[in-house]
Amino acid sequence: MRALGMTGPAITLERVSLRLGQTAVLREVSLHVAPGSVHALVGPNGAGKSSLVKTLLGQTPHEGAVKIEWPGTAVGTVGYVPQALAFDAGLPLTVDDFMATMTQRKPAFLGFSALRSREIGEALARVGMADKRRRRMGALSGGERQRVLLAQGMVPMPALLVLDEPLAALDEAGVQVFEQLLADFRQAGVTVLWIEHDLQAVARLADSVTGLNRQVLFSGPPSEVLTPEALLDLFSTRPRAPVAPPAAPSPQPVRAEEALA
Repeated sequence: MRALGMTGPAITLERVSLRLGQTAVLREVSLHVAPGSVHALVGPNGAGKSSLVKTLLGQTPHEGAVKIEWPGTAVGTVGYVPQALAFDAGLPLTVDDFMATMTQRKPAFLGFSALRSREIGEALARVGMADKRRRRMGALSGGERQRVLLAQGMVPMPALLVLDEPLAALDEAGVQVFEQLLADFRQAGVTVLWIEHDLQAVARLADSVTGLNRQVLFSGPPSEVLTPEALLDLFSTRPRAPVAPPAAPSPQPVRAEEALA
């Protein structure tokens, strides 16, 4: 991996709140991501993790402050790897075509510049897909498509990389590729914000982790904050409904002769 020439940014959220209609998606979320670190976001479905990322990327109106503090005066490149790729599998779209579409402004049919072609080749090689550049995207397995998504997030090489559940579709070989990429990002000083459901992977690979369920429930090193009690609170999305007491039996009619007995 080429040296970036700059460390990734620090990220600070201060009392960030977000509402969609009458629903409070985020409630006064405050957290800090150290520059050059791998910071994981964990929580149940619907906890606001993807909404937080959209807020960070400036895609949603919100209350509170979002600060991306770049070292020096230069603003670096931000990369984003979505959870999945929705496309028509019947399209004659090759891996090269997809990479050209995602990583440059000019139309894919005009080809690559020499620099971009080299960057794309390096990124695909890093994820083990260099020999499939001419393969149709629709002919790839889910794990292979996920590797291509990881590759496009590295062209050009970002200083801040946002990952949305990259492990969801990867096979065992792909997971090993991903773990090596995280190690390389950390060594190169890339700041990584990583949404993930695999808590074992987070405990093993992240420098810090934030538990989010519309509000921050914990944040810190995985070895300190991923306790059974904290995880139980995190994934308890709503209080247990109270159990109604059993209904009293209806009084039975009393026959006249019983009443007079």
